[in-house]
Amino acid sequence: MSGALKAAWGLTAFVLLAGAVGWIVTGRAVFVVFLLLGLFTAVGAWLTGRAEARSSTRADTPATPKDTTP
Repeated sequence: MSGALKAAWGLTAFVLLAGAVGWIVTGRAVFVVFLLLGLFTAVGAWLTGRAEARSSTRADTPATPKDTTP
């Protein structure tokens, strides 16, 4: 997991927590926007993590098969 991906998950947690606390403490529905942005950030981080894992497995396998004929 790269540093940028860790930062994305940290931002996700912060935004979701800030939205939930803000909504509970103030009762203002404007904090639902924070929750939505946190969810969008989580989806982006999840997709990025999947792409990062997929690209690391591709780097281990050659793009073209090796010719083993004598």
